Amino acid sequence: MENHSLEKKYNKYIIAVSIIIPLAVAFLFAIKLKDFGIIVEPLSFLPPIYAAINGVTAIVLVLAVLAIKNGKQKAHERLMTFAISLSLAFLVMYVAYHMTADSAKFGDLNHDGILDAIEKAKIGALRYVYFFILVTHIILSIAIIPMVLISYVRAIGQQFDKHRKIARITFPIWLYVAITGVVVYLMISPYYVY
Repeated sequence: MENHSLEKKYNKYIIAVSIIIPLAVAFLFAIKLKDFGIIVEPLSFLPPIYAAINGVTAIVLVLAVLAIKNGKQKAHERLMTFAISLSLAFLVMYVAYHMTADSAKFGDLNHDGILDAIEKAKIGALRYVYFFILVTHIILSIAIIPMVLISYVRAIGQQFDKHRKIARITFPIWLYVAITGVVVYLMISPYYVY
């Protein structure tokens, strides 16, 4: 009963965090420091770092699943806590980059911020592939927040049956988000202005 009350206690925080994080990211994404007279060099070095963090997150998630399948509960716990920390680090860097730099447009070869007919023709159908990956990445990165938090609370509350049930859904989605974060970066990186 105590474990159930632990989950109930954290539910309001999970709901709040699951709403506040996407709204804050959307709000901060739209803010450019230069629009407020704050002159800051674009943090152009961050995208490859946060893309690498996504890649490391994917590896950590796989290692965490392997650890629990081999009965290494403590290792699994540490790896999952590390994966959450990596995701938070990604989030901070992502927001910091977008507050200091203009977003790159996929296919904008001359970096003028406008996708002309020649650039569209050169990129072709790959543009649709990019946007499909990007949109699914964004939607699932929002959806994964409460799933990760619920999984985590159930684990610390030792509700392992309930934890496993949601973790089976959470893991592939989180893994997809981490991997597509790298893919999105690799696809958009030629269009960054450095």
